[in-house]
Amino acid sequence: MAEMVEGEGEGEGIGEMEKDVDSKLRIQNNNVGVPRSKSFAFRAPQEQFTIKDFELGKIYGVGSYSKVVRAKKKDTGNIYALKIMDKKFITKENKTSYVKLERIVLDQLDHPGIVRLFFTFQDSFSLYMALESCEGGELFDQITRKGRLSENEARFYAAEVVDALEYIHGVGLIHRDIKPENLLLTTEGHIKIADFGSVKPMQDSKITVLPNASSDDKACTFVGTAAYVPPEVLNSSPATFGNDLWALGCTLYQMLSGTSPFKDASEWLIFQRIIARDIRFPDYFSAEAKDLIDKLLDMNPSKRPGAGPDGYTALKMHPFFEGIDWKNLRGQTPPKLALQSSVAEANNGQVSKWNHSHVGDNDGSDNATSSSEATSHVTRLASIDSFDSRWQQFLDPGESVIMISMVKKIQKLSNKKVQLILTDKPKLIYVDPTKLMLKGNIIWSDNPNELSIQVLSSSHFKICTQPKKVMSFEDPKQRAWQWKKIIEGLQNR
Repeated sequence: MAEMVEGEGEGEGIGEMEKDVDSKLRIQNNNVGVPRSKSFAFRAPQEQFTIKDFELGKIYGVGSYSKVVRAKKKDTGNIYALKIMDKKFITKENKTSYVKLERIVLDQLDHPGIVRLFFTFQDSFSLYMALESCEGGELFDQITRKGRLSENEARFYAAEVVDALEYIHGVGLIHRDIKPENLLLTTEGHIKIADFGSVKPMQDSKITVLPNASSDDKACTFVGTAAYVPPEVLNSSPATFGNDLWALGCTLYQMLSGTSPFKDASEWLIFQRIIARDIRFPDYFSAEAKDLIDKLLDMNPSKRPGAGPDGYTALKMHPFFEGIDWKNLRGQTPPKLALQSSVAEANNGQVSKWNHSHVGDNDGSDNATSSSEATSHVTRLASIDSFDSRWQQFLDPGESVIMISMVKKIQKLSNKKVQLILTDKPKLIYVDPTKLMLKGNIIWSDNPNELSIQVLSSSHFKICTQPKKVMSFEDPKQRAWQWKKIIEGLQNR
């Protein structure tokens, strides 16, 4: 993104990325490992468009610092999936390198199974990526509408994911967030992998990366979604191609059963089941499907089909994929899509339409709709913190964490980082994450007059208790509405 955080302290180097799209950028080759070219030209240009050049429609998805909206270019009629990113939040949360990396990676990927980036533009508040619009929606929605997929349907979709993953891994990238929500469908029903916000280039990557445009250097930072994260990531091991293959196994299981293999009541319990490899196969799974999923969910990432010495040949030759024409995947007829009901479409049109006032940081003007948007995505949020053994000492036997966040406790003279923990007891406490000391126990009450949550913005909220004690918190993951929903849900259980 060109000049994406101009004047906000994180923009040095970013403003140079697309000052002149027609000229090649001169980049100093001062790093080893991931290729960094001395010259680089973007395929997808940065345009001088404004948001008013588009007719914005339904919201496709919501992330921590972005929203994806259906957008029609007024002069051409072309439809895009417009990813709108909040500059202020990106800068504040040091997400600049991730955004740069996603833009650079998408620009260089060229495969029919991956969403295409057409162009970018920006304004004072937001960054915009115009992506290929997949009108068939998410694979997640197909699973939900059908309850579960037939084995023939799952085989087709899994094969197209394998084909795209082989390409992604072949150019030296790890996606790190493969899941049904990130597998989009074209109008015809073909799979395209989306959301490269967590992508990790390996040292021998064929993708050219610009200086300061990279994800975590250690490649073992937790990213992704709880139900699909592999055990080695929970143990802080470096990322490998096997991470994506584990997520593929989880996704195939979900296609065939309608639910993820490690689903449980809380993230804490999900992570415990992953570490214990607690998998339960339904009786209706074929022997071939069960065998493939079992192998993809091997605790040793190097033994998963596709990651071993035989590479993707071993995966493609598995009996589950018998009958798949790997050379003509995109020429085959996809499964018939289950359409959204007319009632759901009507409701979606009423509550999910976008308007220009939502763009940028508008001093909380969109908070009236944030509650419904946020609560609909609660089950898709993930936090490695809820599995961290450091917090177990603050729990009673049999007690589980429901929600946890590293937040700032806002005080008059200073702000202090604390770990805010909500358990199923229920118990609400905050802990000093450095000294591992209990700093406060917020007295629980099912009575909203004695315990209530006030949301000031997507990241700021207050917990009010009697007698008239108010504690203010800032959640950098913008989960204020989730805290309110979950606490009130426990009060009304």
